[in-house]
Amino acid sequence: MALETVSVTAAAWSARARSGSSSCRRDSVRTWLPRFGRHPVLIISVLFMLVFGLSVAFSFNVTMFSTLRFFEGFCLAGLTLSLYVLRIELCLPGWRFSMTMVASFLMVGGQLVMPGVVALCRDWPVQDDWQVLQIIIICPFILMLPYVWIFPESLRWLLATQHYRRSKAMMLRIARKNQVDMTTEPSGILAELELELHKKPKRTCIVKMTSTRNLWKNIVVLCVNSLTGYGIHHCFARSMMDPEAPVSAMFHADYYTMAGIAVATCLALCPAVAFMGRRGGLLTFMIITALASLLQLGLLNLIGKYSLRHDTVLRDTLNRKFSVAFSIIGMFSSHAVSTLSIFFCAEITPTVIRGGGLGLVLASAGFGMLTAPIMELHNQKGYFLHHMIFAACTLLCIICLLLLPEPRNQPLPESLVDGESYTRQPLLTHRPGEQHLLLTKPGDRDLYSRVHDTPLRLTATGGTTAAAAPALAAVPTSYAYAYATGGEVISNSIVVGGSS
Repeated sequence: MALETVSVTAAAWSARARSGSSSCRRDSVRTWLPRFGRHPVLIISVLFMLVFGLSVAFSFNVTMFSTLRFFEGFCLAGLTLSLYVLRIELCLPGWRFSMTMVASFLMVGGQLVMPGVVALCRDWPVQDDWQVLQIIIICPFILMLPYVWIFPESLRWLLATQHYRRSKAMMLRIARKNQVDMTTEPSGILAELELELHKKPKRTCIVKMTSTRNLWKNIVVLCVNSLTGYGIHHCFARSMMDPEAPVSAMFHADYYTMAGIAVATCLALCPAVAFMGRRGGLLTFMIITALASLLQLGLLNLIGKYSLRHDTVLRDTLNRKFSVAFSIIGMFSSHAVSTLSIFFCAEITPTVIRGGGLGLVLASAGFGMLTAPIMELHNQKGYFLHHMIFAACTLLCIICLLLLPEPRNQPLPESLVDGESYTRQPLLTHRPGEQHLLLTKPGDRDLYSRVHDTPLRLTATGGTTAAAAPALAAVPTSYAYAYATGGEVISNSIVVGGSS
């Protein structure tokens, strides 16, 4: 699979080099921080994660604990981003979503295992239980240190950023491990690569995205989707909580419920995306989120205001059951929206700025999650308005999602030019009976070769033509077209002199 990925990546680079699409290579933008690649960011994040994570366990005051936890989260974000980008770039088009779902299942599995680890760390005789728990959580990162030798740098990124010497060395190393003789390789990729070795590596800043026409719109739409998905997820989670239940029981029930909903979401995403595609699946789950939010906000108020006024017990019971049902549906769909938005961005963002584009969407998700503690600080004041704002955002996202392209079974874009070529396709395919646009097929152009400009003698009859327009409007389209062209193509038949 590694050799097949190398072949696909190198073939894409070779085709792009032949077609002359390297014009954007000259538009390199120098940045303050050089782009080191995916592999160094991954290793540095793992090392600092170990350092800050173990230091948290030995904090002696709140200030030290909060500061170290901040840097620990900073390194965790870099680790998550680099792993996500590497996974997308190392997989073939047919395996990208499958491998992403495998990673999601592993992440949810870690959430389900965490309460058991916490139970084992309770009443530790030597140190405080939270310190033992922190050490146990961080120690598995030691197993990621061999990633220095296991994980290669992304060949796709090396070729896109003109690191041709490193690309050649990596291709030869992979070919040698797979026992492939690259000297007799028929496509001549190495020979073309030799001609490009003199070029210097280029750097493309994420700010360059603003000069594009379609790419920045796609990323902004996905940022809003991610923000809305994570933000409204907290609204549904809070509506599901029972305020009268004990704190400990409520915490465990809500934790396992949210983890179970995450598992169900991952299970539902696999067939949904396989059947409807990335854009269709994202649009479907966003519509479900909007419906669950609007019904929870509107239907429950109608039940309490216009019905069951006297039976307050039954009214409160129905409100509670409907609220829990809509909350579960909303959490299910909003989690799917968040997952698909991040994956969607990773597929449509070019390789040269994929880390920056994916980082923007993940940052938007972080802002969405940040609304939960903000509401807690205000003692849940303004919660209804908070939910209403996110419900309105879901309606906006439904409209904007129609502007996105469909990246299923498509190669990853490498440059900004490739990213601009990803344009919107119709959601529904044309039915056989539909009449397509004129001149859509090359063979149809010959059928219109007999259509000439209007003769000068007919230009004086403009008044007559205007007078005949109402009569032509009542005639079927095919006859009107034949009348206007003097006997031309109508659908699939040829009319000459009024006979077909």
